[in-house]
Amino acid sequence: MNGLELLVLGRTLIRLAGVAMPVLGSEALPASVRSVLIDVSRHPDSSVGEITARTGFPQSHVSASIARLEEHGAVVTTPDPRDRRRTLVRPAPDDRAGLLVIGADPADEALLEAVDDPRALPEVQAALQTLYRHLVRADPSG
Repeated sequence: MNGLELLVLGRTLIRLAGVAMPVLGSEALPASVRSVLIDVSRHPDSSVGEITARTGFPQSHVSASIARLEEHGAVVTTPDPRDRRRTLVRPAPDDRAGLLVIGADPADEALLEAVDDPRALPEVQAALQTLYRHLVRADPSG
């Protein structure tokens, strides 16, 4: 695989991820903002730095996403009682904005639409899981 093929594959995976991510409420938020919300719902009371490490987004993007989600009432932020310089983020206790996320849906439907032969889906899923395992840093929170 050369660099161009890797770039095309990466862009294709980004497009598929955007299709596979839940839409969340009445406003279609960008997939990257939805990713931050999904991470917060899976890891409540995380710091911005922890969310940054898990999602791989720049800290400025994570902070901007959290601000946007807070405006929508999807998350709440509080100072960390152990270190008041840090901000902790958790899902909002109510679902005023209709953005509550329990977790991301599997990408099976988006992948199924993308493959030429539906019988290839298990092979594609296995290949993607292998790539994820080898190329994505392990979750630092354990």
